[in-house]
Amino acid sequence: MPQLLTIESLYKYNPPPGESFVMSELRTTAESSFGKQVEKDNNQVLHATNTNNAPIQELPPVDKGRDAWVFCICAFVLETMVWGFDFTYGIFQAYYTSNPPFNSQSHVAISVVNPTALAIQYVQGLLTSLFLGRYPDHLKTIMWVGLGLSTVSMFLSSFVNQVSFLILLHGVGLGIGGGMLYWPIIALVSEWFVQRRGLAGGIIFAGSGVGGFVFPFVINALLSHIGLRWTLRCWTLVQFVFCGLALLGIKSRVPVPKFRKDQKRPRFIPPKMQFLKQSVFWTYSATYMLQTMSFFPVSLYIATFTTSISSPLSATIVLALFNSASVFGQIIIGYMSDHFPYPWIMFVSTLGSAISAFLLWGFADTLARVFAFAIIFGCLAGGFSSVAFAAATDSASPYPEQAPMAMGAFTLVKGVAAIIGPIISAVLLNAGKSSTLASSVSYGKFGFGPVELFVGSCAMASSVASLAVAATRPRLNN
Repeated sequence: MPQLLTIESLYKYNPPPGESFVMSELRTTAESSFGKQVEKDNNQVLHATNTNNAPIQELPPVDKGRDAWVFCICAFVLETMVWGFDFTYGIFQAYYTSNPPFNSQSHVAISVVNPTALAIQYVQGLLTSLFLGRYPDHLKTIMWVGLGLSTVSMFLSSFVNQVSFLILLHGVGLGIGGGMLYWPIIALVSEWFVQRRGLAGGIIFAGSGVGGFVFPFVINALLSHIGLRWTLRCWTLVQFVFCGLALLGIKSRVPVPKFRKDQKRPRFIPPKMQFLKQSVFWTYSATYMLQTMSFFPVSLYIATFTTSISSPLSATIVLALFNSASVFGQIIIGYMSDHFPYPWIMFVSTLGSAISAFLLWGFADTLARVFAFAIIFGCLAGGFSSVAFAAATDSASPYPEQAPMAMGAFTLVKGVAAIIGPIISAVLLNAGKSSTLASSVSYGKFGFGPVELFVGSCAMASSVASLAVAATRPRLNN
C-alpha cells in the first residue's frame, strides 16, 4: 500500500539517485491531508506502487544538489534587484532634495516615498502566503505579473514632476510589484532547504546588501552623467532583464497540486492558525518591531549625515559600506542560527547595535568614525533578519506547514515598523536641527542627536526583548 506523508516530510525527503515516486499519489496526499500527519513515521522512504500507469517523477534532494543551489542563486538575484534597489533610495532622496523639479517641494513628502514601498512590500508577505495557500498553482504567474507592474511603475516615474505621483509610482506601484515578485521565493525556501535553511536564507537576504553596496555607485554615476529621467529608464531595463532571467530558475521542489474546476480549494484564511497561539511568535514579533525601528532610520539618514561632514561621494561610500557589511552579517548570522540558539544571537546583535549607535554615531565628527559605525551597525543590525526562518519554525511548531505564514506575519510587523521608525526619526531630526545647540554640542552633531538616541534606545530595547524570546521558545528545540 502506498505510504502517505505530511507536507513537511516531503520537504525533508532526500531520495537516493534514481528513486522516484508516483506523482498522482503525491497530489492526492497533498490535497487531502494538507499537512496533517497520516502516518506516524515521516522518515521512512517515500515509495508507491505504479498501478495506474501514473507519471513518475524523481524528487530533487534538499540542502544540496544543482536544483537547490540554482534556486538559491536565483532567489539571491531577485533579493538583490528588489531590496537592494530599495535600500539605495538614500541616493535618490539626496538628489531629489537638491535638484529640480523636486527640490522646491516638501522634503518630508520625499522622505515618504521609499518607506511607502518598503511598508507595502513587507505587508505583502503575509497576504502572499495566504494567497499561495489557496492558489499554489499560480505562484509563477504572480511573480511575472509583479515584474511587469514594477517595471511599468519605474518607467512611468521617470516622467513625473510632482512628489504625489512619485509616491504613487515609486512608492505604491513599485512596492506592490516588488512584493509580488519577491515573496513567493520565501514560500519555497522551506521546500529546498531544511538543515541549511538558515545559511540559505542568509545567502538570499545578503542580496539586499550586495545591491546596497554596488547600486549606490552605479546610480550616482548615472545621475551625474545622464540625469534622473534616463537613470530611471535605464534601471527599468536592467531590472527587467536580470529579474526575468532569475525567474527562469525559480521552481517548486514538491510538485504543485492540480485543482479541477469543480474541486474546492483550501480557505484563504486557514481555520486554525496555530502559530498565533505560540508565545514565541509574539515575543519575536515585538523584538523584530523594535529592531526594525532602529535599523531603518540609519539606512535612510546615514548618507545625509555623512554629507554634513564630507562630500556626496563620501556619503555614497558610507551607504555602500553600510549595505555591504550587512552581507557578511546576513550570511554569518544565518549560518550561526543553524548551529546555535538564535535568541542569544539576537541578543548579541542588538546589544552591539545599541552600543555602536550610542557611542560611535553619537560622537561621530569625522569620516573615520562614520565608517566604523556604518560597518559595525550594518553587520550586526543588517544580519538580524537571518534568524527569522528559525523563529518562524519555532512559532509554527508542531504545524510546520504554517511556517511561511508565520514568516509573512513577521514581515507585516516589520512593514509597520518600517513606517513608524522613519516617521519618528523625521520628527526628531527636524526638532534637532531647529535647536540652537545643533552645531555646538559634541554629541549628536548637525541636529542628529535625538535620532541617534532613538536608534540606540530601540536597539537596546530589542536586546532586552531577545531574552523574552529565549524564555518563550519551545523547550523541545533548545
